[in-house]
Amino acid sequence: MAIKEGLRPGGRSARVQESVHSAVRALLEEQDRASVTVPQIATRAGVTPSTIYRRWGDLSVLLADVALARMRPESEPANTGSLRGDLRAWAEQYLDEMSSEPGRNMLRDVQCSITPGFCATIIGGQLQTILDRYPDQPLPSVDRLINLIAAPTVFRILFSTAALEVEELHRLIEIALSQ
Repeated sequence: MAIKEGLRPGGRSARVQESVHSAVRALLEEQDRASVTVPQIATRAGVTPSTIYRRWGDLSVLLADVALARMRPESEPANTGSLRGDLRAWAEQYLDEMSSEPGRNMLRDVQCSITPGFCATIIGGQLQTILDRYPDQPLPSVDRLINLIAAPTVFRILFSTAALEVEELHRLIEIALSQ
């Protein structure tokens, strides 16, 4: 199952989703994610386990749903006054957030989602917001930015012993901006 888009704000379904998401976030702060169970989440959220299974199917889908919801930006990317500066600020923040232990866990959970493309949509939207600020200059495509900045960042976070260094991230931004 996917993230439940289009829920009526304040509707019962939205309240259940928020209660369950809140319970998951609280439990993940208190204990190792491997020990979190659907019955624990249900108890904390004030719903039955069957409500969770009916809505999300299983724990991995629920964790992915919570991770995807957390990845939604709360505000627009920083506006530094230059395309290069905006991309650096965005990429440094993304690297910092996703290379943390909670960030790594979020990325792993998103991999279990049946809608992993949603993450690319979120990132693409943030990058498009940055590009839209500079209509009078030559711009790389959003796909180029994802391929040259976000993809190597995520790969190193998930599959390497060390995340990208900020200097390497800056080099990737320069490559992405060279046309």
